[in-house]
Amino acid sequence: MRGTGLNWGYGATLLLVLGGFVQADQYGLTAGKLELKSANVLAFGPDGILFVGDAQAAKIYALQTGDKPGDPLAVKQDLDDAAGAIAKKLGVAKAEIVDLAVNPLSGHLFVSVTADGVPRIVELDGTGEIAPLELSSIAHAQLDIPNPAEDKVVGEGRRARNHRMNSVTDLAFVEGKLLVSGIGSGETPSTVRSFDFPFNDKIAATGLEIYHGAHGQLENYAPIRTFVPFIINGEPNVLAGFVCTPLVKFPVSAIAGGTQVKGTTVAELGNRNQPLDMVAYKKDGQDFLLLANSARGVMKISTDDLDRAVGIEAPVGGGGTAGQPFETLADWKGVVQLERLNETHAVVLEMTDGRSDLKTLAFP
Repeated sequence: MRGTGLNWGYGATLLLVLGGFVQADQYGLTAGKLELKSANVLAFGPDGILFVGDAQAAKIYALQTGDKPGDPLAVKQDLDDAAGAIAKKLGVAKAEIVDLAVNPLSGHLFVSVTADGVPRIVELDGTGEIAPLELSSIAHAQLDIPNPAEDKVVGEGRRARNHRMNSVTDLAFVEGKLLVSGIGSGETPSTVRSFDFPFNDKIAATGLEIYHGAHGQLENYAPIRTFVPFIINGEPNVLAGFVCTPLVKFPVSAIAGGTQVKGTTVAELGNRNQPLDMVAYKKDGQDFLLLANSARGVMKISTDDLDRAVGIEAPVGGGGTAGQPFETLADWKGVVQLERLNETHAVVLEMTDGRSDLKTLAFP
């Protein structure tokens, strides 16, 4: 089995620079005011284009940030009390960090925050500088998420939920296409969509069904919480984490407008837990995943035998685990978000006693 999760999503797109900036019209971007209702998911695409998932508005934006290429191997992202420092820079009483994304061309970190209730995006260049991204006249393009979860409370009692903020749960740019996971309004709520970029009217989508070992049943209603693209035997796949905590693979080719696809559950990583963030990396010639969790720490997961056709199809009781081998990293405490900084290091957001710290850590 050949597997890799490293950089293959960016393809071989040429970097076109005019005065230090990517040409906006190459990707159909036009300058104008951008008003975000939320900025709950960030991801980078080709040539430093930043994708922003606005779940509240059920939209995806592509932004030209103006960030210039640099040397990611020379960058370290370390900042104590990151939320406090960002709040001070923005001149607000409180800032809450929502998501992180590293520009792979520069190593600079882009952070979405809720600043006194308003969504904002800031750039950290690794030197301590914090630069708010000016949205009053920024080159951008947008698309609407078709058939998103309705913006209303559904269900009763403890099951009452407004699923709109799950209309976009994660993003990744994969060989010229933007993959978007989330909750839709169809008969199979858990959905993955594929959009061409530059954006057009061509959309592929599929509902996801998974076998959830901790629950002992097939499910199609829980959204992907975090995912990474990964090559298995030369074919692009998605490795996706769901609540409570199945790890599931499915081929990107399955996102072809079908009504539903069944993923292969390759691991059960323990119940009463939510996956928070995931990255793929290579060390000593082997591929691994790092998965940050709400209740079970950061797991280093083996990718051996991911090409097997049969996954977990029987109950995994008692909060137990099964499938892919993993180890929990005792030194990675309080990690709520992680991003691949470069080939050797990750940048993580640690939460300790209500304080958020950014740290650069070597891949284990």
